[in-house]
Amino acid sequence: MSSAPSITATIITRNEEQRIAAAIASLSCCDEVLVVDSGSTDRTREIAERCGARVIVRDWDGYSNQKNFAAGIARHEWILSVDADERLSVELANEITRWKLSAEGAAGSMPRRAFYFGAWIRYSGWYPDRKIRLYDRRRGLWTGDFVHEALKVDGPVFGFTADLLHFPYRDWTDHLARIDRYTLLAAMAARKSGRRGNILRLLFGPPLSFLKTFVVRAGFMDGWRGLLIAAAAARYVFLREFRILR
Repeated sequence: MSSAPSITATIITRNEEQRIAAAIASLSCCDEVLVVDSGSTDRTREIAERCGARVIVRDWDGYSNQKNFAAGIARHEWILSVDADERLSVELANEITRWKLSAEGAAGSMPRRAFYFGAWIRYSGWYPDRKIRLYDRRRGLWTGDFVHEALKVDGPVFGFTADLLHFPYRDWTDHLARIDRYTLLAAMAARKSGRRGNILRLLFGPPLSFLKTFVVRAGFMDGWRGLLIAAAAARYVFLREFRILR
């Protein structure tokens, strides 16, 4: 029987001093924590090192490139890629520890549950929101130039049942700022791919996005938080289409 594989957890950061310690503390199932920081001006690097992480500074080169760089310099072949605003639940950390006994597949996906304005979101299209985060770097590669990077895996993907916990926004202002930044990147990606702006998508996309989130995906079951999520989804579509048209 082969020995249990070792895992390197990778985190890409910039100015995450408020969240990096909790993220690292949740990674008890990993054998190394590697932080690749893109020029933080706060105490992110100091806190990460104090928590036992190996910290490398590298200029920002896009989400996929940054994550692929982190995987490439990891000390172990198996990579667990998490963000600073994510935590492994105790149940997920234990499940990964048990998985080490068999180490099946080329990658593993896990459901991600988001905490939003004081509550866990169960609907609105936000759950289970499965993400492939544990993978053999010899069989996985991050792709995507601007935003919404994805992991391409050569081989079978198994599924964990326990949750990856996500704390995406500090407040409503932070949520709006993220939408502004991501729609700018999404518009850049669309123009690079040759997609042209469409006035119909600008006019009808936002209300359709709202209805899809709030009604079709049962956002109303999340109460007023679901209403905010639906409104934010509509705003995202409007700004993205508006910026593609410009």
